[in-house]
Amino acid sequence: MHPPRAALDGLVRVYPAADGPLRGSALLWAHGGGFMHGDLDMPEADAVSRAFAERGAAVASVDYRRVVDGRNRFPAGSDDVLTAWRWLVANAAELGADPARLFAGGASAGANLVVGAVLRMLGHAPATASAPPPTGLFLAYPTLLAVQPAPDAALRAALDADPDADHFPPAVVHGMYENYLGRDPGNAPISAIPGLAASADLTGFPPTVMVNDEVDELRVSGEHFARTLKDAGVDVDVSIEPGTTHGHLNRPDEPAFAPTITRVAAWMSRH
Repeated sequence: MHPPRAALDGLVRVYPAADGPLRGSALLWAHGGGFMHGDLDMPEADAVSRAFAERGAAVASVDYRRVVDGRNRFPAGSDDVLTAWRWLVANAAELGADPARLFAGGASAGANLVVGAVLRMLGHAPATASAPPPTGLFLAYPTLLAVQPAPDAALRAALDADPDADHFPPAVVHGMYENYLGRDPGNAPISAIPGLAASADLTGFPPTVMVNDEVDELRVSGEHFARTLKDAGVDVDVSIEPGTTHGHLNRPDEPAFAPTITRVAAWMSRH
């Protein structure tokens, strides 16, 4: 596989496709980090991008702006994802990708940015210039609500049994979104908090595969959004990766990394 290269003035790092079952497709990928942290060298960005490129997809990993010292609040990161997506669409042929096989995805906060960008493509505020939505989305353990429903008894017991995995109590999640928006998240647009979308808001939303972590309170927000997608008639495949805590794609040496990539690559091949 050829080494990655920078493009779009460094906004994206491009991983050329190797020969593999995903040949002819491309993936725009956004790492996580609570809208504040992360970079293109973290495993959740680099290892994931290499894994899909090795399976034949050209990958553009987005170095979106993160909130630092009160700067780059919403919609800065969302704007960057949209800019990167338009670049991917415009350069699909150069990347060896079929324009009908362009996917987008993200992990945790990156998944939020990707979903929000798609909602903006579909006409939700803040409005954006026309862009074709992706063929499909891959959402890894997404955060999509600032105020989440309480976890069920089984998840609550699992979190209580593993305090090191209990990273996202209500106050932490609310504070993360307050920092991202620069204000209380109440009345924020659905492009910032996609879990607030109603089924009527999701007309035209692309097929979606979602992989949640097992012992992770953010799973509640992902499952809530998956139900709304199903209510809207969207083709959605949602699963839990057994034995995982939040962010398992940032730990590629763990046993769950490869099965997730394999499952999602197979889903992409079918779409």
